[in-house]
Amino acid sequence: MTGPGPRLFSRGSWPEASRVSEILRRETVGGMLLLVAAGAALVWANSPWAATYRALSELTVGPESLHLRLSLASWAADGLLAVFFFVVGTELKREFVAGDLRDPARAALPIAAAVGGMVVPAAIFIGVNVAAGDQDNLGGWAVPIATDIAFALAVLAVVSTHLPTALRTFLLTLAVVDDLLAITVIAFFYTDHLAVGPLALALLPGGLFALAVQRGSTRWWILLPLAVATWALVHASGIHATVAGVVLGFTVPVLGRHALAERFEHVLRPVSAVVAVPVFAFFAAGVTVGGVAGLVDALAHPVTLGVMAGLVLGKPLGVFITTFLLAKFSRARLDDDLAWRDVLGVALLAGIGFTVSLLIGELAFGYGTVTGADAKIGVLVGSVLAGVLAAVVLVSRNAAYRRIHRRETADEDGDGVPDVYEP
Repeated sequence: MTGPGPRLFSRGSWPEASRVSEILRRETVGGMLLLVAAGAALVWANSPWAATYRALSELTVGPESLHLRLSLASWAADGLLAVFFFVVGTELKREFVAGDLRDPARAALPIAAAVGGMVVPAAIFIGVNVAAGDQDNLGGWAVPIATDIAFALAVLAVVSTHLPTALRTFLLTLAVVDDLLAITVIAFFYTDHLAVGPLALALLPGGLFALAVQRGSTRWWILLPLAVATWALVHASGIHATVAGVVLGFTVPVLGRHALAERFEHVLRPVSAVVAVPVFAFFAAGVTVGGVAGLVDALAHPVTLGVMAGLVLGKPLGVFITTFLLAKFSRARLDDDLAWRDVLGVALLAGIGFTVSLLIGELAFGYGTVTGADAKIGVLVGSVLAGVLAAVVLVSRNAAYRRIHRRETADEDGDGVPDVYEP
């Protein structure tokens, strides 16, 4: 695209770029641990000791009187992932208040791309299953809609590519909006029953938590019990408990005298990336394939095919086509350093749907079900395929990325701010 017009994927400011770089460094470590945990689970679940893996996953702990006697797998999905979604909530609020999403012009691209990246894979999943006459499984339409930023960054680390700052910022913002859409889908479409009483009661500790953080309180012995009480009551209401994490994250102030978002993220992001997500992956990814024959049978199932097609084709198509159409109708053009091949590579990275896709698969089909196992296989294989395709596209641009990286990190005057960000 040539001619005058606004620029897509502009570099942005140095404070924003440095903040994004710090977040992505931490998520990359978490992504590596996620891959190790998922790999260990797959090996164990397909070894002669598979029964011990299932027994560990199904081991129940917790107080029965509070309806919290859950399996370890459920504790990982409902409890630990609430920490992950709390971090997502604070990041979302930061983006809307002080980040790219506060500017409607800059927010339009990642929001539109995230919506496109949700609608197209969902439609493909539904189309595959309707064509196969397997309409009983249409409840899994949301499995391929999510993007796993940690897994995507792990792929980038493995192939040693330096995405330009603008693309890294877009990928992170896209994933943040994607998480918001995913948790909204979980809340509205995967709530089997709603108990209004516990949900109303959750407003009390949740409101006290919001009041405390708005006043600048960081006393863990106040905030932690309030957060846990809110989580437990939301869990009892029938809404997936991770929703409580996002809502509480939204209450944390970003700006002003009592701004705590950055402090909370600094403390909890490592817990989320190093503990919560890898442990969830360990319990969620351990599907017993049943050898080559079992894998072949699973890959032929409409649920598996729908999830794989949604992630590998639908997600990239949704992100890429939406971005292209937005550029066409707004008469925008790519930044001079970038090509549409770069956008395709990032769109393929968005097809890595690991963590939230596994969670939605369990909610849609149930833990330990045959169809749920097919959905997991679709998520695992689809995410790996999307990662491989993204790596092929991005590695082909490594020489250009190295040139951009040198320019974006050059600091001739030694003032700590790369020269490209200075007027």
